[in-house]
Amino acid sequence: MKVFYSPRYELPLPGHIWPTAKYRLVAEALASAGFEWPPFAAASWEDLALVHTAEYLDKLRGDTLSAADVALLELPWAPGMMDGFRLMAGGSLAAAASALEDGVAAHLGGGLHHAFANHGEGFCPINDIAVAIRACQRDARIRRAAVIDLDVHHGNGTAMIFERDDTVFTLSMHQQHNYPLFKPRGDLDIGLEDGAGDDRYLTRLAAALPAAIDSRPDLVCYVAGADPFEGDRLGGLALTRQGLAERDRMVLAAVRAAGVPLFTVLAGGYAADVRDTVAIHAATITLTASAGHAGQRSG
Repeated sequence: MKVFYSPRYELPLPGHIWPTAKYRLVAEALASAGFEWPPFAAASWEDLALVHTAEYLDKLRGDTLSAADVALLELPWAPGMMDGFRLMAGGSLAAAASALEDGVAAHLGGGLHHAFANHGEGFCPINDIAVAIRACQRDARIRRAAVIDLDVHHGNGTAMIFERDDTVFTLSMHQQHNYPLFKPRGDLDIGLEDGAGDDRYLTRLAAALPAAIDSRPDLVCYVAGADPFEGDRLGGLALTRQGLAERDRMVLAAVRAAGVPLFTVLAGGYAADVRDTVAIHAATITLTASAGHAGQRSG
């Protein structure tokens, strides 16, 4: 299985709650298991324009985000930072293309699901999930796709981007009383109560997965956030590391049984001890690799 990663994902965010060092730490943990990182290109501005408005991309390209734009991002935005995010979007593009060739692939980054077409939010200036799907559709590699988003936060940007598009099924299972306040309706939204643990979570997930499979996708993007973990600083669910691994197994087994190519992106993870986040992410990638070849579907 191909896994995509760049050291440039470790953005300079001193004192910020987003531990971008986690990408390097996950890569180091996986390298000892024999994983390697094939080269890939940054997403082009033309790729990004498949999803984002020209006005917004002009701001990103020219480093002219307004104070209000930066406030929504909740990042210490600096000139040149967009280069790292374009590269991260390229990692998701490469993972999607690789999944269509090999059946399964993964990206040690991405999952920037809070970015809307015309603005960014919540650490997410661009929506790599939507860009990857739109690029595959543009190139006539797929007709339909599904997003299975299991980050602790609702995938608001992704839901809004695909809101009126019946070729993309969006499933988000998240903590209801958490960021973002505005949760646009996806195809299937499951807002869990505060403190929901392994049993509650896995029961709801088992009931939800058939809807994503029944949408007949040609490609699945699995957004495997580590932040439903009980020790996460930005989450309020109570999953154990074992529960999160079972979550991954359930998703991968359902998609594999349907014979649909899948690529995994890592999304959020903010545990008090970064080693917990790293272990959860590394387990997700290892389990994705063990899912093997899922086969291909014609569009």
